[in-house]
Amino acid sequence: MKHRAVFVVIAIAAIAAIVVAQRRKAQANVGPDAIVHFIADTEHELSRLPAQSTRMSDAEEIAIGDQIARDHLGELGDQGNTPMAEYVGHVGREVAARAHRKLPYTIHFVQDDTFVNAFALPGGHVFIGSGLVNLMDTEDELASVLGHEVEHIDHYHCAERYQLEARLRRIGIGDLAGIAELPLSIFRAGYSKDQELEADREGTRLAVMAGYSPLGAVRLFEAFERMERHRSAPPATPADEATRIALGTLSGYFQSHPYAAERKAQIERMIASEGWGAKLQEKPLEMGGVNASRPPGTAPMIGNR
Repeated sequence: MKHRAVFVVIAIAAIAAIVVAQRRKAQANVGPDAIVHFIADTEHELSRLPAQSTRMSDAEEIAIGDQIARDHLGELGDQGNTPMAEYVGHVGREVAARAHRKLPYTIHFVQDDTFVNAFALPGGHVFIGSGLVNLMDTEDELASVLGHEVEHIDHYHCAERYQLEARLRRIGIGDLAGIAELPLSIFRAGYSKDQELEADREGTRLAVMAGYSPLGAVRLFEAFERMERHRSAPPATPADEATRIALGTLSGYFQSHPYAAERKAQIERMIASEGWGAKLQEKPLEMGGVNASRPPGTAPMIGNR
């Protein structure tokens, strides 16, 4: 009788696991990238459990993030005093002011066209490269990306990533030398699918609360969709070859984030469910290093509508 009860419990648990897996099945294409997505997502989810049980205080997280930022600012080439950096910082501060956790959020603009990405550190530091801004036409797109990164901090994704690495490397809270040895790649590598989609949802919500259109996120994901299609298409013109070179810098991004179509669909559902249909007026980038470097009236190389 006892063995039968154990068998029943195991059977019920197995059925429940299958049901949950089916409900959360990824909307992904078949191919090598899908395998990379699956492996990365599984690793990220497994890594979250120990960190969640021993969460750092905000003060500890801020101190650690400040130390990491200081150790790597020279490497990144933060452009803190330029008009573009001030503009990006202003947009980021407007969005971050709506976050749940009232941390000292600091937005860093990196003038590097090969840096087609953005990432966040524990405690409040957000970095965005000019290569990613080059893909944007509107301030709403910029707000959606910065909101996404702020939410990686706001929802403890960055803190959990740090705690996992610190545990693996045996780094204590006050071990400045150990913290200095942490590579930025652990924060630039992306998070689990659920965490990325959460950052999309809540980051878009922050942007809308700050007065921006949710179409900013939709437009950017549409640009990413076009990039995903270009990855496998053979170049037919010099412009196509230039696009391919730019896409090479995004390979890590595509391997660590959900597919753009899935991300776009989620935001489109939010626009309907949240009643954001009246918030569709977009704002052009008031000043873009991108717009200063190409003739007026021409579109970005990849992000054109």
